[in-house]
Amino acid sequence: MAAAPKRPFRWHIGVFLAPAVLVYTAIMILPLAGTLQLSLFRNINQSQVFVGLENFRMLFGDPNWSVNFWNALRNNVWFFIIHMLVQNPIGVLLAALLSSPRLRFSAFYRTAIFVPTILSFVIVGFAWKLILSPLWGVAPNLMDLVGLKSLFTPWLGKEQYALTTLSLISVWQFVGIPMMLIYAALLSIPDEVIEAAECDGITGMSQFWKIKLPLILPSIGIISILTFVGNFNAFDLIYTAQGALAGPNYSTDILGTFLYRAFFGFQLQVGDPNMGAAIATMMFLIILGGVCVYLFLVQTRLRRYQF
Repeated sequence: MAAAPKRPFRWHIGVFLAPAVLVYTAIMILPLAGTLQLSLFRNINQSQVFVGLENFRMLFGDPNWSVNFWNALRNNVWFFIIHMLVQNPIGVLLAALLSSPRLRFSAFYRTAIFVPTILSFVIVGFAWKLILSPLWGVAPNLMDLVGLKSLFTPWLGKEQYALTTLSLISVWQFVGIPMMLIYAALLSIPDEVIEAAECDGITGMSQFWKIKLPLILPSIGIISILTFVGNFNAFDLIYTAQGALAGPNYSTDILGTFLYRAFFGFQLQVGDPNMGAAIATMMFLIILGGVCVYLFLVQTRLRRYQF
């Protein structure tokens, strides 16, 4: 009996994957490994000494670190909640409206809503800081035109409003991303499904809730985890609008700005790369935990709605 022919080695797969693997390793894997390693050391007498989890014990238990860490984590959670409750539902609503064949100029509306997404954080932060300024901003005058000037307050200058205001500014900037992803998911629904629903008398909003929404749940799940990762990596908008101290009185401080001050130092605070690495490691573990929850608990339940 003749031996089965030996399968040729597919060397071309390695050739095509090698550049991407090398680049990803250089800019992602190696820095991540270096950060994890740095978090386990401490600078003692101008030399790096292995201290194990001591930096994390200080981060959680030392009042000099734990107060700011828990405050930043709490603010970050609130930052994420606002995006989940405001940005993503608005994105779904806009996508549903723009996918209607009866809507005129839908391409213009899509472009107008998506344009802020491509703007720089610096531009967005400074522009809104000027708009909301009580001294030279246009917001007080615009509210006066509609008789609502009495409701104006320096939202970025008050502790109870600053973080929520910045969160809504971020929602305004990035609502175009969930809108476009959901819009693409709605367009991918086969026409046969829509026609069958119409034959059964399911039209309008009833069709969206009963037919379209269950079919786009996987896309909504992906948008939710992207929102989670993006929010817990946030830094630019807070830094641009409120500075590294995330004022007033650290009311807008999130993990990104807390990491910046800890690692590089700011004003009278001396930078501590080891503690900064510990904070970065905690951010990585929080994001990793959220992604794992989505992959192993949420995504498996959403697969039933996929074609």
